[in-house]
This record gives sequence, structure tokens and C-alpha cells, in this order.
Amino acid sequence: MLGRGPFGEAIRIRQETDTTFRPFLFVPRARLHDSPIDLKGPNQSVTVVVWAIRESGNHALAGIWHEGTDLKQTETATIKKIERGQRQYALFAGLNQTGAACGHISENGASSFLNRYALHKANSAAIAPAVPADSPAAVLDAAWQCFAMTYNHATHELTGWLNGVAGDRWLENPKTDPLIKSAYNAWLQGRLHREPGLQPGEDPAFPPDQFYNPPEDQLVSTKTLSSSTDERVELREFRYTRIAVTLRRGADGNFVETARDLAALRLNPWWFSHDRLYTPANDGTGGPFTIGRVIHSGRGVGFTGWIGGVAVFNRALRADELRALSALRQLPIITAAAVP
Repeated sequence: MLGRGPFGEAIRIRQETDTTFRPFLFVPRARLHDSPIDLKGPNQSVTVVVWAIRESGNHALAGIWHEGTDLKQTETATIKKIERGQRQYALFAGLNQTGAACGHISENGASSFLNRYALHKANSAAIAPAVPADSPAAVLDAAWQCFAMTYNHATHELTGWLNGVAGDRWLENPKTDPLIKSAYNAWLQGRLHREPGLQPGEDPAFPPDQFYNPPEDQLVSTKTLSSSTDERVELREFRYTRIAVTLRRGADGNFVETARDLAALRLNPWWFSHDRLYTPANDGTGGPFTIGRVIHSGRGVGFTGWIGGVAVFNRALRADELRALSALRQLPIITAAAVP
């Protein structure tokens, strides 16, 4: 224990060397099912806020996120009890962007886009610094960060926030990213599916509920990438995508679109393509609420550092509200002895 923190007593998640010991705090499913923090179903927004000092790692801070044991990888090869994923919502310390505030949600508790992992996630533009957990008191007191995620069901936007600021984050050329290439394929399959007949590269077995086609109804900007007498390539930016469009001059002299490809995908905010959060029944298919780690078959060390507070809201907080919560980390530190 630290003996102080933004709200009193902060806890430390250490970099344990014993792979059989992975500590975290949790509320069992039996105690939280249908409670105010069991946010799920249609028309449900959520905000998770965690005040923390990140020492290392990029994994879970807090949420309802049971990874399942059905991931078909080395860590699960010897597990006899196979459990499907039970993911609802959670806040991470970065994942693919170490140190960012990463929001994660799931519509089915399981995987996305035929990948083994859930991939609906957003990363703040800013990155939290790595601070040794045994630093002097003055260093620690100045190192608190406010990680947050919001999901707004009305806009379908999932956003990561660090210290009250979201910021824009894009991934260029998503087809080459080890994980997001699955989202690229989901975008491609959705686009090909809308064309009449079976198109080259189209997978007729790809499940329609896993297509990923963010709205492209409002053009933000257009940039010409190349141009000749007979061909022009444009980069068209929409809110969540940048599309490379190839146009060729027809016999009538007019340019006609002949090809398009997903050139960049927005990671913050991320467009969530579903209308609900995973809704587990009261039959053991729901996960607990955990702090400092999620239920995960992998035995690697996740987040390490100090956690000074956790809050969950049943709506998407506004930017000014998140800035106000972030400001709490800069107030005079409260010692545990001062908390009644």
C-alpha cells in the first residue's frame, strides 16, 4: 500500500515473477449481475475512469472482461475447461499503443472479424509515461494520470481519454497491421458484399454481422495523390476512414470510379458497428468486474504500477466532465489516515 493517493489508499500491482500468482481485485459475477455496473444490452453507454501511475505494461486497468479459454493458442492448449469469452467493457493501459488510454467493448463477449481477439478498441492520442513504482514520494505524487474510456451508444463512438483529452489517432495502411488487418478484411468483405454477384476476393461465408463499414456519408476532405490525362487517384477522408479512390476517364471524357481501398482507419474515436454491449445470462456466462487485471489465460505480467481510484458511469461523460475528473489528480494528495 502507498499510504496515500488521489482518494486515500492506493494499491500497487507488482511485476510478480511467480507465473502462478497474478493478483487483482474483483467483484464476483454473482454479486454484480444486473447491478448498476453490469452495463450491457442495447442503448447502453458507459464510461470507465481510472487514476493510476503506470510503471510498465499495457494491459487491463478495470472492467468486465473475461478473455475466455477458447483462444486456441499455446497458453490455452492444456486447459481442460473451455470457456467462451465473456467480454463487456474494460479500460486498458494501451494494448497495441502502450501507455495510451484504451477503451474496449464487445457485442458478443467473444471475437471480432473472425480474429481470435475482440478488436473494437480505441486509443487516446497521448501516452502516459512509465514511472518506477518505488520512486520518491514527490515523484509519485506528481505522476498520477487519469485514464478513461467512453462509449456513446447514440453516436456508436468508442473513445480513449488521457487526462481529459482524447485526441485523434489514425492507423495508416491497416491491411498490414498484425491485428487490425482483420478489421480491414471485414471492411473489404462488407464492400464486396454490396456489389451485385460474387466479386473477386469476396468470401461468401464471411458473417454479415462482422462486416465493418463505418459511415462514409459526409466527406471531410479530398487530396489528389496522383493525376494523369486518363487516371486520377484521390484520398477521400471521412470521419472514421480514409479511402484511396481510383478514377479513370471514360469514353465520354468523364472520370469514373474503378477501384477503392481502405488507406487508413481511425483508432480514436473508433466507430462501433453494433447496437448493443454483450448481455450475458445469469448462467455463468458473464465475467466478474476486475481491477488491475482481467481474467486471462495468458500468464504474462500485465499492467504494473499504482491504482488510486476507479469509477464507472452508465453514460458517456462529456469532455468537460472528464477534464474535471482529471483535475482531481492534481489536488493535494490524501493520506490514508485522513480517510474516515
